[in-house]
Amino acid sequence: MLNKLAGLFKSSKPSPEQLFLEENNIQFNQEQGYIVDGVVVNELSERLSYFSNRKLTQFDDLKALYFTAMIINEKIDLEIANQRFVTRLGNTEENLLQLKQIIQKLNGYYRNFLREK
Repeated sequence: MLNKLAGLFKSSKPSPEQLFLEENNIQFNQEQGYIVDGVVVNELSERLSYFSNRKLTQFDDLKALYFTAMIINEKIDLEIANQRFVTRLGNTEENLLQLKQIIQKLNGYYRNFLREK
């Protein structure tokens, strides 16, 4: 019994994964999916679909997002460089930079903690 209580107090120290999630303001909700910086990222699925050339429709598969991120970032950078934004998606330079940051954080989480090494 005493060992169980001591184990509870030892495990109260956050793991490196928990620290990463807290530092990058990443949460996961069963119903909504990932929430980064207060944004439910699956609400951005139409943008994700557009920038991934229809390869991804949700942010739930972090492995697929990781391997498609280069294409997504190139298309975002091109749209920002040309200052020609897709109006039907409501794209602006600010929200595209925010999308890039969200993808970067989720890719960091996948690369550091979920990817098979």
